[in-house]
Amino acid sequence: MFIMRKAPRGAAVVVAAAVGMVVGAGGGAGAVAPEADVAYHGYASLRDGRLDILVLARNHGPAAPADTTVRVTVSAPLAAPGHTLPPGCLWGGDREVLCATGALPADGTLRERRLALRTAGTPHEVTVRVETAWNGGVTDRDPADNRHQVLVPATGDPYVF
Repeated sequence: MFIMRKAPRGAAVVVAAAVGMVVGAGGGAGAVAPEADVAYHGYASLRDGRLDILVLARNHGPAAPADTTVRVTVSAPLAAPGHTLPPGCLWGGDREVLCATGALPADGTLRERRLALRTAGTPHEVTVRVETAWNGGVTDRDPADNRHQVLVPATGDPYVF
């Protein structure tokens, strides 16, 4: 919930935000959402227009979301026609892929997603962004470990995030 106050020149600005996320479905009206710490790590490599991405999802707890969705965005257009994504993944646009991670237990067990993509051309480099698109209804007080950006030159070498 955000509290809005009108600025002197008529622009709305956020002046305060609540610290907990309130949920209604399944948790009762006014219940605070469970807390989890979803984190992504992995690598990306690019050679001759082939972009390979490995995303490792982990939950540091304490709650265990039944599913989350990771968004992978690439700075260059991807070649989608005729290209099949792994089960649980779908196209979010010409530069974006969304993948379900599946359940993320609170014990820190890794869930792996591998993407073998093609760029529309043969760029010399791309920027790959990895972030949470949906967190399963949990709060995450440390979102910095689930948002990454890495520059990937077309050397074929893995660049980690």
